Amino acid sequence: MKVILKKDVNKIGAAGELIETSDGYARNFLFPKGLAEEATPERLKEWQERQSAKKKKDEKLKNEARELQKRLSGKVVRIRASTGETGKLFGSVTAAAVAENLAAQHSASVDKRDIRMPDTVKQTGNYTFTVRLHPGVEAEMTLTVESE
Repeated sequence: MKVILKKDVNKIGAAGELIETSDGYARNFLFPKGLAEEATPERLKEWQERQSAKKKKDEKLKNEARELQKRLSGKVVRIRASTGETGKLFGSVTAAAVAENLAAQHSASVDKRDIRMPDTVKQTGNYTFTVRLHPGVEAEMTLTVESE
């Protein structure tokens, strides 16, 4: 029996997926708990329309991310921090600080969880990092830490 999942079901599928399952499992477990609905022709048509709209939206977001990638790739984010005499920072530069400075310097709003820094930044200098803009779309940038 084909069913459309209304909610995520462990080891079966995610909400919105069309899956094939046994009649008994669907009638005795999925339907009574409100986890799925039977894939009638009307519901299948609605599901296909939702899938095509979702695909168009995802494609639009990916194109916007590619444009932002072209704008940000190779750019430098500068951060001024308090340091000791040897250039060692009092603390460290976090992804949140990088995201904040990226927004201020390049007008690009990025979540701190999407910033990948290979090392912890505890010294002045230049560091490369990547910004994940969309699944499969990343921009490589440089972080310059200067002393105040």
